[in-house]
Amino acid sequence: MLKLYGVYRSRASRNIWLLDELGVPFELVPVVQANRLANPGAPDAPLNSRSPAFLKVNPNGHIPSIDDDGLILHESLAINLYLARKHGGPLAPASMAEEGLMTSWTLWAATEVEPHSIQVLYHMVAKPEAERDAAVAKAAIEALRAPFAVLDAALAETGHVVGGRFTVADINLAEVVRYAVPAKELFEAAPRVKAWLAACQSRPAYVAMMKKRDAEPA
Repeated sequence: MLKLYGVYRSRASRNIWLLDELGVPFELVPVVQANRLANPGAPDAPLNSRSPAFLKVNPNGHIPSIDDDGLILHESLAINLYLARKHGGPLAPASMAEEGLMTSWTLWAATEVEPHSIQVLYHMVAKPEAERDAAVAKAAIEALRAPFAVLDAALAETGHVVGGRFTVADINLAEVVRYAVPAKELFEAAPRVKAWLAACQSRPAYVAMMKKRDAEPA
């Protein structure tokens, strides 16, 4: 059975959402981020991203990773592209052109959106209030205005970025865009992005994933 190393409160959520959409069974091996622990190297520390046992799986010391019958793969967005391609169906590319587009949009999300959207999340919600920096959040929001306009235009014809249907590209994009949700002004200026994200997040597999994520210890 496919092994997924990580926890719901991590980028493994992207993989869990996709796997549930695909109906692929998997074993979740709980590995928590080392920076969430006071002493990740303590003898009684839970398995974490700096544990020697996990570093044998991913020497980079990040989650998630998968073990798919001996194939070890890292990077959540790449894992999703691989899993969709392997298991097929409407979420997967139907042609080489679609595969190229899905890869392109995924890399776009990682380079154009995530470096800024994660700062919105950190400095508006996730960090303790004393550690938030309003200037960092404002700069991130301004940096996201252009990418949001690009995505909004891409969604104009069919409401999706590839093939006129919901695919792994939507999952990868939605999970990166989700970090920017605290910046309401971005979504008001990009109504198609707002409607598209709401539709993605109304899917049963996403709802189920988030329910378990919310139930997991912070």
